Amino acid sequence: MKKIEKVKADRYFREKNIYMGVYLVIWFIASFGVVLIAESLSSYTIGGFPFHYFMGAQGAVVTFILLLFVNAVVSDKIDRKYGIDAKKNEALSYGKTLDH
Repeated sequence: MKKIEKVKADRYFREKNIYMGVYLVIWFIASFGVVLIAESLSSYTIGGFPFHYFMGAQGAVVTFILLLFVNAVVSDKIDRKYGIDAKKNEALSYGKTLDH
């Protein structure tokens, strides 16, 4: 596996951590934010169910799945931005063993 400079690695991990923080905020709002304001959301309905029930039963799960896909796409873009290519790293290390 190719080594990268420390400054570049620090920028890479800082950017990844910023996005992870954004994902956690979205997760928190989808999980707990709806519960905190559930009473005021009960006047809205989706498919005959109160919005707070729908969000807890379906919306939170859909939000988590969407976050997984968004994270995969964004992580791939960040990897390409910093020159980290999984296929190239596999080709560089093919047939070599690593001592841990």
